[in-house]
Parts: sequence; C-alpha cells; structure tokens
Amino acid sequence: QLQLVESGGGLVQPGGSLRLSCAASGVTFNSRIIGWFRRAPGKEREGVSCINSGGVSKYASAVKDRFTITRDNAKNTVYLQMNSVKPEDTGVYYCASAPVWRGLFLSSPLYDNWGQGTQVTVSS
Repeated sequence: QLQLVESGGGLVQPGGSLRLSCAASGVTFNSRIIGWFRRAPGKEREGVSCINSGGVSKYASAVKDRFTITRDNAKNTVYLQMNSVKPEDTGVYYCASAPVWRGLFLSSPLYDNWGQGTQVTVSS
C-alpha cells in the first residue's frame, strides 16, 4: 500500500504562489495515478488535478491555467504548483492515489489511498 505525505501548505497572499508536495513511499508508485483534492470550509471535497506515471494530467476548470501538476517518479513525489492564488483556493489539500486502470478522473471515490492533508490559506 502506498503511504502519502503532503507538505508545503501555508499562508499566501492573493495573487501569490505556493508549491505543494506529495511524497509517496511504497513500491507501487509508478503504477498509480496521483490526484490532488481540496476541502474548503463548509464545502465538500473537490478534485483539483491528477497525473499518471507518464505525465498526462487533468485539471478542474477552477484551477486550469493557474495550477500545474508535475511528477518526479525517481523521487516518488508529485508537486502542485499554485500560481495566481485566490481566496477561494483556501482549504485543506489532500493527495491521493488510484490504480492506473481507473483512468484520469477527479472523482474521489476512485482513489483508495489518502494523505493527511496540508492547509492552504489565501488571505491578505
């Protein structure tokens, strides 16, 4: 089973940037899709972005052209570069993994391994 640990969260001003990391341990990393999800206060968890081992990615419309997901298979790490952040990007960000055969979808029930989350707060 894959263990996932997020890091890089914090307080950032609107318009600023932040990079989140998701470090994975386990022998199955290269066969897994890694996704980023977030839960804003008072809202349901939503998908942000996901990436497969070949680097093909998908984004939610709310973050497309502002966020970039990348993956370093040698380091078993996935990154989420967040640029031009907005207050509505505030929330707890989670990374999760899914078997590659489930495809690139931002639907949380498809993911079966989850990290503990990292808080991102966008505020002036």
